[in-house]
Amino acid sequence: MTSATPAGDAPDAAADKDLPLREDTRLLGRVLGKVLREHAGGEAFERIEAIRRTAIRFRRAEADGGDAQGAAAARAELVALLNPLPIAAVLDVVRAFSYFSHLANLAEDVHQNRRRRIHAIAGSPARAGDLASALAALREAGIGADALRCWFDTALVSPVLTAHPTEVQRRSILDAEREIARILASRDRADVTPDEIADAAAQLEALVLGLWQTAMLRLTRLRVRDEIDNGLAYYRYTFLAEIPRLYASLERLVSTDGTAWCAPSFLRMGSWIGGDRDGNPYVDADTLAYAMRAQATVATTHYLAEIHRLGSELSLSTRLVRPSDALLELAANAHDVNPHRSDEPYRQALIGIYARIAATARELAGVEAQPPPQVAASAYATPRELRTDLDIIAASLACHGAEALGARRLQPLARAVDVFGFHLATVDLRQNSDVHEAVVGELFAQSGEPADYASLEEAERVALLVRELDTPRLLHAPWTRYSERTAAELAILAAAADFRARYGPDAIAQYVISKCQSVSDILEATVLLKEVGLVQPGAMQVNVVPLFETIDDLARCPDVMRAAFAVPAYRALVASAGDLQEVMLGYSDSNKDGGYVTSNWALYRAERALVEVFARERVRLRLFHGRGGTVGRGGGPSHEAILAQAPGSVAGGLRLTEQGEIIASKYSDAALGRRNLESLVAAALEAGLHDTEHLGDRAGVYRDTMEALSAHAYAAYRDLVYGTPGFVDYFRESTPIAEIALLNLGSRPASRTASNRIEDLRAIPWVFSWGQCRLMLPGWYGFGAAVDAWQAGRGNRLALLTEMNERWPFFRSMLSNMGMVLAKTDLAIASRYADLVPDRALRERIFALIAAEHARTLRHYLAIVGQASLLEDNPTLARSIRNRFPYLDPLNHLQVELVRRYRSGVTDLRTQRAIHLTINGLAAGLRNSG
Repeated sequence: MTSATPAGDAPDAAADKDLPLREDTRLLGRVLGKVLREHAGGEAFERIEAIRRTAIRFRRAEADGGDAQGAAAARAELVALLNPLPIAAVLDVVRAFSYFSHLANLAEDVHQNRRRRIHAIAGSPARAGDLASALAALREAGIGADALRCWFDTALVSPVLTAHPTEVQRRSILDAEREIARILASRDRADVTPDEIADAAAQLEALVLGLWQTAMLRLTRLRVRDEIDNGLAYYRYTFLAEIPRLYASLERLVSTDGTAWCAPSFLRMGSWIGGDRDGNPYVDADTLAYAMRAQATVATTHYLAEIHRLGSELSLSTRLVRPSDALLELAANAHDVNPHRSDEPYRQALIGIYARIAATARELAGVEAQPPPQVAASAYATPRELRTDLDIIAASLACHGAEALGARRLQPLARAVDVFGFHLATVDLRQNSDVHEAVVGELFAQSGEPADYASLEEAERVALLVRELDTPRLLHAPWTRYSERTAAELAILAAAADFRARYGPDAIAQYVISKCQSVSDILEATVLLKEVGLVQPGAMQVNVVPLFETIDDLARCPDVMRAAFAVPAYRALVASAGDLQEVMLGYSDSNKDGGYVTSNWALYRAERALVEVFARERVRLRLFHGRGGTVGRGGGPSHEAILAQAPGSVAGGLRLTEQGEIIASKYSDAALGRRNLESLVAAALEAGLHDTEHLGDRAGVYRDTMEALSAHAYAAYRDLVYGTPGFVDYFRESTPIAEIALLNLGSRPASRTASNRIEDLRAIPWVFSWGQCRLMLPGWYGFGAAVDAWQAGRGNRLALLTEMNERWPFFRSMLSNMGMVLAKTDLAIASRYADLVPDRALRERIFALIAAEHARTLRHYLAIVGQASLLEDNPTLARSIRNRFPYLDPLNHLQVELVRRYRSGVTDLRTQRAIHLTINGLAAGLRNSG
């Protein structure tokens, strides 16, 4: 944490472009080192420096052709430095290395933005992930402007923010880090003065000092309200400003023929925070109400601020310009009597608009505008009314040649109103099908139905539910006493109906059914929505979205949807929604259920089958991808993942979840957030309009091969996780899963039940735990065994897999993500976690199985992709991993030591805190770990 060059960052042929990154990293290391010396003390600083240098030496010894003797010596020295540390010293070391990971992330993000700006300034060709590149690819494929605009007219692209039980970033720390990033970026200016350099250095030191003296951990577990507030911060950071700018850029690129085009508002935000009840007992009608009010506050506050600024900018006088009659009428309706503005109708009109937005904020969010409005006015009934007033201003500016005055603020504001309305983001409701079954069963029983609903066969359930959908009566009665669960479900549904009426139809538009396995699961949710008027006979106001999660459920989902469409009452509801049906696919649970290879293949196969079913039924398909941050939960680069989807599956656009620390890494910085949003839109556009596979007559061979690989991988994974005696004990003892469950991370429990079974553990902490111990098992296990079994008795057949990697986007994306996970996997460190298992025979037996499969997987992966080492094709990520691993190794080492102490009875508060800090630091360093 001095000015030393980061580990492994030796100059090379392409080093010049990374020089600013190295300089920023050194600068932040020096600042952190200075803060440590002054505030932790010289002894602590020297100790931390000794650990850092030893960790770097260890990594370099491993990298230099496998210097086993040097690595062993460095490791022994690291053990001698770390193991005897008293808890106070441990806390200093953990916080220091954790903050270096945070600061290294900032330097990399700033550098990524820097490289993108340099690329744009140089006028270099568009890169993959750029809108310009996607549009060029479509033109080359013969996709015309009419087809392009038609897609925008009907598609929806929506990132959906979700809370998440392994989210580790505190907002106060995030705010400080955003300011550090801003200062780093400002140093790139060519005209920066010596005084400004000195000021920047002082600010950096103050910010790092503030971080050092800020607790990384919360004292209490997050409430749902805290999660809502945390999610809303990203609208202020990125979405409110950058989404309108992205639309403007898209319109410029599409309108190359000189014909102006206004894009429909196809890119919209979604949220599960406050509406996701699946396994979270703390989400109820009150939290949904809080989410609605908080979101309306953010939206209306933004509009008020922008209108206030417009008022200071549009000082145009009727002595110099002639506004339109509509503008003059808008100004007159404001009843602004200030004589100083008597000849400034634009300001008068904006005074009136400001007052109406203020009244809207008071009505919908319960907040008072600051500064207060200068005139009295009624609230806007809909966002469309506000947009109409903004259009009057824009049209009036155009009539006297002043359109340019609206480009900077008025046009983005108008787009923001279209996209965000007064609701800001669409909040999905979600609940588990088991809960629906119980609630519907109770309602039927209380309403006098003779049959025991739970005992009915599927056909009988469907018949009963259809009969209920066809009748105008309600099952529930206000004077009937229901169980606490049923009362809570009815309450949140009634609240949703009320909020939808108050905030607009886009405020709540989807109802997601977790663990959907049958037609009755779909109809149960539909009947419950009917109870509050969100579904009426032949009319569906809220889309019912079945979520298929396990391998078996994914295999059955095409048949379930075909059967659902065969129910006339449900098909009529789908028709009322524009013949559009959304289906959600679960990446996390399918991976936990069947392993990485089989999960990927089951998802792809389900997509293909759904496309065929929906085409036959003449229903438009929109997929909702339940992706997590890690590769084991469907994570990885979004652009490549979307292009790897089954042909036709993105024709209606897509929605996808953004979870946990991935939200912070993607969207806490405005420029980086814009880049991620653009990449998402570009991929959806390209995949939605033409076949990105082009497999031709090789499609059958490739798919048959994947079918075989999947079957073998599934067998290997299931044999380990569900068939190996003692595996559950090994997992719980060799990972910090128990300690993660105690950490104040999110509002939702880590397990669905009190059971210790893998089946009942949520997929998120399952993956997170394997990431902490650096095995990353859910992201690769089973692939090596699958290739071995597929080749058995047939000689070397890797040439076919190499061909598939070169030609098939799905297979290439699957291998690319697996390669990234393998690069972050470290069996040497994982072996130290295995030592936490007290049963020696158990740990040696299971770790040997894992190590053997890792060796097979790594060998086959490198052979297929034609590389001598991991990440040869991704030098940027290789550099990042090479530079940060020396700062993660001590955290892993200390985590093992602390967990050992804790499990042996040393359970004081500081030991718990130190364990939790290592979890935080490792998550930050690994980035996509949850």
